[in-house]
Amino acid sequence: MRVLETTASTSFRMSKQRSRDTGVEIALRRILHASGLRYRVHRRPLKGVRREADIVFGPAKVAVFVDGCFWHGCPEHATWPKRNSGFWREKIEKNRARDANTDALLLEAGWASVRVWEHESADEAAARVKAVVAARRAMRRVHSAAE
Repeated sequence: MRVLETTASTSFRMSKQRSRDTGVEIALRRILHASGLRYRVHRRPLKGVRREADIVFGPAKVAVFVDGCFWHGCPEHATWPKRNSGFWREKIEKNRARDANTDALLLEAGWASVRVWEHESADEAAARVKAVVAARRAMRRVHSAAE
């Protein structure tokens, strides 16, 4: 695979892409907070695993990831650059594989993983997150009462 030189304008544009506290992420957090949910931001749910969730509900064991359509290969909106296409396809495919591995590691450790695409409505995403957190909290209450 031949890697082409990245232009200065492309390099500059990519350096301006936020990896945390994006508009979508902040909108989602505002809705969740206004709903009375409390959470931690940009935390590693699992010790020893260098993967950070955007929003973490610790006691409920729910990790929320807000994925960018380009960087995570959204099936609906992903675009494949024409310049340096081999490099970008490999990069995005590695991101997808890492996301799947992260979800598997979390599931194995008893966590629920919620993936939100950047193009999703913050209200719809918040409703999905709230439903998962509520279900997990209800499960904890049932298990606690049974003991």
